[in-house]
Amino acid sequence: MREKRGRAGVGKASGPGLYAAAASVLSGLEQRSGSLKALVYGSRFPGPRLLLALVSETLRFGPVLEALLEASGLLRAEKKLPPHLAKVLAYDLLFGKGLRGGGPWKAPLLKHRARLQAELARLKVRRGVSRDEDLLPPPAGGGGNGTLPRYVRVNTIKTRFDDAVDYFKRQGFVYQGRASPEMKGVASLSGKTFLLDPHLPGVLIFPPGTDLHEDQLYKAGHVILQDKASCLPAFLLNPTPGSHVLDACAAPGNKTSHLAAIMGNKGRIFAFDLDAKRLATMSTMLARAGVTCHNLAHQDFLATDPGDPKYSHVEYILLDPSCSGSGIVGRLPYEEEERMDAQRLQALAGFQRRMLGHALKFPALRRLVYSTCSLHQEENEEVVRDVLEQHGRDFRLVEALPSWTPRGLGVFAEAKCCLRASPKETLTNGFFVAVMERRQAETEDQSSLTVLPETGSQGGADKPSKKKKKKQKLC
Repeated sequence: MREKRGRAGVGKASGPGLYAAAASVLSGLEQRSGSLKALVYGSRFPGPRLLLALVSETLRFGPVLEALLEASGLLRAEKKLPPHLAKVLAYDLLFGKGLRGGGPWKAPLLKHRARLQAELARLKVRRGVSRDEDLLPPPAGGGGNGTLPRYVRVNTIKTRFDDAVDYFKRQGFVYQGRASPEMKGVASLSGKTFLLDPHLPGVLIFPPGTDLHEDQLYKAGHVILQDKASCLPAFLLNPTPGSHVLDACAAPGNKTSHLAAIMGNKGRIFAFDLDAKRLATMSTMLARAGVTCHNLAHQDFLATDPGDPKYSHVEYILLDPSCSGSGIVGRLPYEEEERMDAQRLQALAGFQRRMLGHALKFPALRRLVYSTCSLHQEENEEVVRDVLEQHGRDFRLVEALPSWTPRGLGVFAEAKCCLRASPKETLTNGFFVAVMERRQAETEDQSSLTVLPETGSQGGADKPSKKKKKKQKLC
């Protein structure tokens, strides 16, 4: 199977249905009818992930596309062509994989293709760049040109790590072994090469823009396309096989499938989400990944009764609540404006405190991981500090991955036990993770639960590490 490369993960288009749906989402965003994900998952298009990728990339190239449409005179020549549809079609024609389908507008677009390509070439000359990506402005707070490596998590429920590596070698990729702990050389990774991540087991690193959405290993659920930072919560929760775990805000399901892999698909995962459509998509994704130990619940986690007998054996909770998403690379202008609204930020923080406080009420809980894809301390360190002020007699922070940098901001003394991730420092999306554990009675061994996976340990990979896991420091 010959591997095809594409722009930032946008897979093969499926004709006019995809383009019309993408144009509708763009229109909804302009009218502020909802958030990007709400509009995508609220559409009737059967492939929401493909639709989200196409809309996201069209928005990312938005200023460039507007300049090209204006310079080429396309909309003046094709007066009946809706502007949003023109932008989507132009993206796929110039920066995607080319038009496949497109309905009655395919022929007019192809008629203007030479002019569009010529205007693109002129724009590059004027700006003194040679690559399409160099036409984009760097994101605020990001690193370099804003492109991150493509991280791929091997799904050990369905395949062995070594078999996945061998598969990619057969596809013509060159395996360069484990990356250095400092991630040296990762930012310059290019071509058909890949590395083993030095911190998380079973995670492979490919060059930015490597498109695996049409790869048979991805389609069969043998690998999961998941940012490295997003793999940290399940890795640090590290539930034992056969245990009961609660995933409080589970959709779209990548972390849930990671938990199942770490547990060897044995035990039970209670997965909650309020959005029925996202939950349905998650069910499909988990089935593809071979997960069988989950119980999906379309309900509000805050409305659950911690004393319900069905949760009496829940010892691990992963809490990744709704947040501003300010750490996500490639945030769009309207999202920037929304996330900086102080009133909304405080409302989110209040919701996150309620969620975390509620999670700590489950009677058998031993370890909890709280995470967000936010850069704001109001949603991160301050939430953890405020909740521990109420529950500190029963729970405390555990130092997560001591060798990892950067650490939590100095909002309170124990914040150094938390960890952060950022595009500039870790070559990932921005992220925050805190690990909490229940305090043991004074007569019990205080370190009995503090054995967390360290960087390089297996934590759900094929083979258990022979290296003794370090006992982590309590905060």
